[in-house]
Amino acid sequence: MTNDAELDYEVVVVGAGVAGIYQIKRLTDMGIKATVLEADPDLGGTWYNNRYPGARFDSESYTYGYSFSREVLNEWHWKEMFSGQPENLKYLNFVADKFNLREHMQFDCRVQSAVFDETNELWKIQVSDGRALTCRILILALGLLSQPTMPRIEGVENFKGRSWHTYGWPHEEVDLSDQRVGIIGTGATAIQVIGEIADKVGELTVFQRRPNWVAPLNNSEISAEQMEDIRERYDEIFETCARTPGGFEHEPDRRGFYEVTQEERYELWDRLYDESGFSIWLKNFREIFTDEEANAEVSAYIAERIRGRVDDPAIAEKLIPKDHGFGVQRVPMETGYLEAYNRGNVRLVDINETPLERITEKGIRTTEQEFEFDIIVYATGFDAITGSFDHIDIRGRDGLTLREKWFDNPTTFLGMMVSGFPNLLMPSGPQSGSASTNYPRGIENGVNWCTELLDYMSERDLKYLEATEDAEKRWTDHVVKMYSVMLMRKAQSWFTGYNSNVEGHEAGKVRYMVYNGGTPKYVASLNDVASNDYEGIRFTADTKDPSDVIAAG
Repeated sequence: MTNDAELDYEVVVVGAGVAGIYQIKRLTDMGIKATVLEADPDLGGTWYNNRYPGARFDSESYTYGYSFSREVLNEWHWKEMFSGQPENLKYLNFVADKFNLREHMQFDCRVQSAVFDETNELWKIQVSDGRALTCRILILALGLLSQPTMPRIEGVENFKGRSWHTYGWPHEEVDLSDQRVGIIGTGATAIQVIGEIADKVGELTVFQRRPNWVAPLNNSEISAEQMEDIRERYDEIFETCARTPGGFEHEPDRRGFYEVTQEERYELWDRLYDESGFSIWLKNFREIFTDEEANAEVSAYIAERIRGRVDDPAIAEKLIPKDHGFGVQRVPMETGYLEAYNRGNVRLVDINETPLERITEKGIRTTEQEFEFDIIVYATGFDAITGSFDHIDIRGRDGLTLREKWFDNPTTFLGMMVSGFPNLLMPSGPQSGSASTNYPRGIENGVNWCTELLDYMSERDLKYLEATEDAEKRWTDHVVKMYSVMLMRKAQSWFTGYNSNVEGHEAGKVRYMVYNGGTPKYVASLNDVASNDYEGIRFTADTKDPSDVIAAG
């Protein structure tokens, strides 16, 4: 067995985004020799890469920031209710610099492979700069939306103008004035981009396959007086986030959908539609997520609001989803998106009617015509949640790759451990409580639990941990069961593991990617496991000696 002194690090964290920053803070506070390996030139993850126009929170800013430091809460002034990318990246740098976390981070270090060495009982990590590092514990703090996907269409490399995926939007300012811009996609990212650039470009042509339900963000500035009030209420704010299903301030209406009249329901929806953020989605009746009839009624209401904001009735109908109901997946929040289609310089192309044929030297050809562009923007989504894991060659016991294990469907214990992969933790992995909630609230729960688990091991001089197969199966079965009651299962989205631009993704096939039981239930599960001496986890002092098994669920 390798001695700890022979290891490069006790813990290696992969990813310096929101989760990785907090994870290295917790590890250094414990005095653990640890480092963060980050593929990008600097920290920030999502907020480092996504620099497209309109990129911003859909969570209220003051609920998105970290809660662990009262000093940070007192010092940082959020400028907008829903903060934009430049300010968000500035915030993450502020936190990292305040606690001297950069000295524990290595940039331009893409992890190519991570292999568990059973002989020496350690993780061997191959980095893009040619180094091979070793560690006892590997923590994957990978972005759930960090593997962009290009459309599966011929000719992408032939276009003579400028083009990029929204994830790779140039870091330098792009002059869009008088430019002919084509954008493929009408998902959450495209909705932000379109609303922001419609009045700044010469011409904008939007290629849509499937529309998404949208609702107004209703963003606003935060004054010094408002920020002072927020600081005084932070404890209350985070308590509210902890008890709501989505980890937001928005609490569902506790009245039964059918206990009130339709007139009362419409009065509620009129008010929520004009409020900010996810109010119309998360302060609604709980039945809209589970009951077909209730969902149909709220969907009809939102459809009428869309018709009321789009001048051309034919265009309005194309912007109203027909294949799923409102709110069964995360609702894209927009600013001026619907009104963009009222402009004379904006055109919507339905590629169900005139499919894309190829990208040409001059632009995009459909079955009907060729469109000429100066810039093409690919807002074609991500290989979500498992994609970032699949792009690293991660091998556990007996050479099994994580990609192979998860090919049909991810299987995990609590979304943070995988049977067959010793000493591997994922504070925001598939089937955890992070992807389906207010992300920082979810990752703080995950990071705290993983850190306390390591502390438990340290106090007992334990070296290895691994989820049992039974525990993994119980959790995955629970995740699957939670899908059965949610209308989410009927939508084609990254929550159900679907992206038509990813080979092997089939329409109608559900991959159980997220835990959708809500924050309180998820945290209760974490606490229950911890309070029972981490039931479901096998601990050993020396993996070479089976008699050293300390506990197993």
